[in-house]
Amino acid sequence: MAGTPQSPGADLGGQLQREADDTAAAGLLRTAHQEGNRSGAASGAGSGVRPDPGLAVLLLARLPAAHVPWAVGQLVRGPGRWLREPGVRFARVLGSGRDGGFGLRPGLDHQGVFLMVDEVADALALVNRSPLVADYRARAERCLVAVLQASSARGRWGGQGMRAIVPPPGAGEPVVALTRASIRASRALRFWRHSPPAEAALAAAPGCRLAVGLGEAPVLRQATLSLWDDTAAMNAYARQGAHQQAIEASSREGHFAEWMFVRFVPLLLQGRWPGLRLGTEQSRVDERG
Repeated sequence: MAGTPQSPGADLGGQLQREADDTAAAGLLRTAHQEGNRSGAASGAGSGVRPDPGLAVLLLARLPAAHVPWAVGQLVRGPGRWLREPGVRFARVLGSGRDGGFGLRPGLDHQGVFLMVDEVADALALVNRSPLVADYRARAERCLVAVLQASSARGRWGGQGMRAIVPPPGAGEPVVALTRASIRASRALRFWRHSPPAEAALAAAPGCRLAVGLGEAPVLRQATLSLWDDTAAMNAYARQGAHQQAIEASSREGHFAEWMFVRFVPLLLQGRWPGLRLGTEQSRVDERG
């Protein structure tokens, strides 16, 4: 970038602010959300079909050994309780690989929750007042909670789609990418052959601040969530090397029975995660993890 060099943490921190309370946060998000509402109203006008949601709430947690049995219990219980939260249209409680990675070996101390919601007020209520979120925060060593607004969306997850409600982020602005797929059992071996090189490339990709492997079920229902400095950094990874080869193989060989690709503009990020720390007023990279 031109101008005086800044540290990556300061650059990221200047763009991702943590809300202090519901009123302040709603003020930060109101303009973008109203634009999304206008777009959604236009697309669904007269059709009688409820538009797909454009907001997501993501929770990532790393739990100490003493709370792993509780975490396993959340996987067993599934998303039912989350679907009873006001405004939640879709919910998944997700496991992860070892150390929050992408391998076949499970990491029972890492967990995620992914929700789709319609309204900013509902997203903020989940983040700030939901007892389900509070349960994770009380038990986790590290917990990251995010409110994300879709800027592009393709495909479906469990039959549910999302819709874009804000423009793509501009140059130098952070972007979150979600890639999720149901892998055909007959194609699983071929899919996983391509996975390790792509994962290694992701871990080393310039501009990748966070990358987490998540899954609804071992081997066959997988998702990747990543946070990037900007779209240029994300595209540089996605459109070359091992990842590009994996995409081409998946398309050519029909690996997926269902898939979803969504890019988000991050609206709120709260908490701490290895490699990324979010302070009271702004986010900053914590190189110590």
